[in-house]
Amino acid sequence: MSPPRLRRQTLVMAGVLVLAVLIRLFLLPHVTLDYQDFLSKWVEHFRQNGGFAALKDPVGNYNVTYLYLLALLSCLPFPDLYGIKLFSILFDLLLAWGGYRLAKRLSDREWAPAAAFSALLLLPTVVLNGACWGQCDSVWAAFCILALACALEDKPWRSLILLGLAFSFKLQAIFIIPLWLPLWLSGKVHFRHLLAFPAAFLVAISPALLLGKPLKDILGVYLGQTSDSMAWGTLNYNSPSIFTLFPYGTQFPSVTSKLAIFAAFLFMAVILALLLWNRRRITDRAWVLAGACLSLGIPFFLPYMHERYFFLGGVLLAVWALSRPRQAAAAAAAELASLGGYHAYLMQRYVLVLSFFGHTWTQLTEGLLMATALAYTTASLITELQPDA
Repeated sequence: MSPPRLRRQTLVMAGVLVLAVLIRLFLLPHVTLDYQDFLSKWVEHFRQNGGFAALKDPVGNYNVTYLYLLALLSCLPFPDLYGIKLFSILFDLLLAWGGYRLAKRLSDREWAPAAAFSALLLLPTVVLNGACWGQCDSVWAAFCILALACALEDKPWRSLILLGLAFSFKLQAIFIIPLWLPLWLSGKVHFRHLLAFPAAFLVAISPALLLGKPLKDILGVYLGQTSDSMAWGTLNYNSPSIFTLFPYGTQFPSVTSKLAIFAAFLFMAVILALLLWNRRRITDRAWVLAGACLSLGIPFFLPYMHERYFFLGGVLLAVWALSRPRQAAAAAAAELASLGGYHAYLMQRYVLVLSFFGHTWTQLTEGLLMATALAYTTASLITELQPDA
């Protein structure tokens, strides 16, 4: 790229960065029920019980790598709400940087990396997730995006370290972790590199272990998150999953949840089988598409999913669409589907309130949009794996 073009792209990215920061600063004061009922109380627990010393206590249902932040905030003369959100905003930037690196692998167009960087900073779900909601999905998603970028850049050690850090923050990283099986069997990573995953996880949780938190409590957070969702008594928590396509009256949790889990595993197995069968001709675009398929498909079929669990899949689709602009329909559909759930939570109401059998039209529309995005992405992956693609 010529120096003048590089300068223009840098200026555009800087301008978008300034705009993205200003938007987020405007959203910082917004307080959600999640902050009132959970995050603020967790920080206060650390404040009242010795800060980092309280890491040994059974507080919160996030893993200790995120609780380190809350413990730190309890020791600082800084507003808890702003500290929580600024942490997520920092990872919004890392997420955009990961998109920039992936786009360089996916497209020969000079503008594609800068466009991916800019798009991820302004993607509505990314903006709302951290700066407005105070959630931390950009943290684990940024690690996953960077892990995939490193794998495609032939940096396997960094890839597995970043993947281990992603899993140490959120269980939802497991949606894309299976992708490293075909990455291994296709020779992109080797068995010795896989050992970096548990090593990174162990390093991440070591401070809490040294402060007295039992390992079973740390690992039990993941099981606890699943148990909590099951205990609340519904198969779908405002997510654009397969359960939005059926009236609530037809959902028999004891049977339906098992069928849904089987469907999720079957979908994952099909995607992995496709990759393994074609492992000698997988392009970088195919790897990203496969990551998007897994990150959308697994939560689409699984029960007990929340609206935020499609975060990574939506980001991967956005990056992919910027490398193939004519195929942006799937990314747009996934983003709109997720936004419907975000709107319902943040505004405490649905866009379309007319209902049928206990479902709103909003939920049905979200499910259809996500199903369309998933079908289109899967078909694109199959096409990309064809010999003459």
